[in-house]
This record gives sequence, C-alpha cells and structure tokens, in this order.
Amino acid sequence: MRWLAILLLITVSVAAPAADKAKNVRTAVFAGGCFWCMEPPFDRLDGVLATTSGYSGGHVKNPTYEQVSAGGTGHAEVVQVTYDANKVSYAKLLDVFWHNVDPLDAGGQFCDRGDQYQSIIFYATPEEKKLAEASKKKMAEKLGKKIVTRIRPAAVFYPAEDYHQDFYRKNPVRYKFYRYRCGRDQRLQQLWGRASAH
Repeated sequence: MRWLAILLLITVSVAAPAADKAKNVRTAVFAGGCFWCMEPPFDRLDGVLATTSGYSGGHVKNPTYEQVSAGGTGHAEVVQVTYDANKVSYAKLLDVFWHNVDPLDAGGQFCDRGDQYQSIIFYATPEEKKLAEASKKKMAEKLGKKIVTRIRPAAVFYPAEDYHQDFYRKNPVRYKFYRYRCGRDQRLQQLWGRASAH
C-alpha cells in the first residue's frame, strides 16, 4: 500500500506539469462599458481561465476607480480575459465581445456616458489586429450601420480594486438591478435579436 501511494504521488507530480504545458495561455483586453457586465459572458466560455476587471488606454499610472469614473485619465473600464487558445479562439472572444456591446454608440455604453465607458478592442499582435478589423467589418455589414468601436494597440493593464472583481457573483442582487436599470439587455436585444449572456 505504501509503495502504491508513493507511485501515485510520483505519477501526479509528473503529470501536472505536462498538463500545464498543454495549455496555450493568452490574454485579451476589451472595453465594453461597465466592467461588471463584461465578465459574465466571457466567464461562461469553455477555455476562459479567468476574467479581471481593470483600466487601460490612459496616461495616469495606477488609476483608481474614482479617477477613471470621473473622466480625464484617458483610461476606459476594461476586462482582461485570460484564456487557453487551444480551447477557445480569439475570433470567438471577438464574437462574444460584439454581442455584449452597442458598437453604434460613440458616447459611452448604455446608461454609462463618457470616454471611460467607450467600446474598444485592444490588440496585442498583428494577427489580433487583423482579426479585430475583419470582425468589425463583418458587424458593420450585419447591422448595416457604421461601427464606432475603436481598435487600439494594447496598453498597460491596471487591475481594478478587489471589490469590483467578480461583482456579479459577490453582489448578484445589486448587479442585476444595475444591469436592468441601465437598459443593457434591452438594447442588446434590439441590436442583436437576442438577450446577451449575463
């Protein structure tokens, strides 16, 4: 029995690193208005390992929520998606992004107004830029209107304060109330013909 336990321990310790190496871990950053609302649709995807709310695209180092929400920092509220590219493609992430934003709104997203709530795709590689531009063109054709969502090079990502992370799980009642009051799902239904995952 003792030898069997040792053998199992060795097998597990050898197999674990192999499993880690099998993953192709990458990150993607999207701005789609309130970051609370951008975590759930990505969290539901098989292959997404984590989502982190934060700030990116601006000139202020280590910004706070108060600074970003007040405007003037250049930052937008964003979600950083950590995913296994062997299980979910960047193209799929883009599709989920589009169906959870209003790409026709240049003044913010839903009830949240200002540049800090604009929709942006931050690309990290030339390939991601190419995919983002192709998907933007496709969505413009689908909606028959000009898409104002911006496509920008990746910038420094600053994680938001702890109380913002997984807000929809920690505060489900407040989250649902905010989402409904903001008219997010109603507008997404108008745009895409179905309710988004939330």
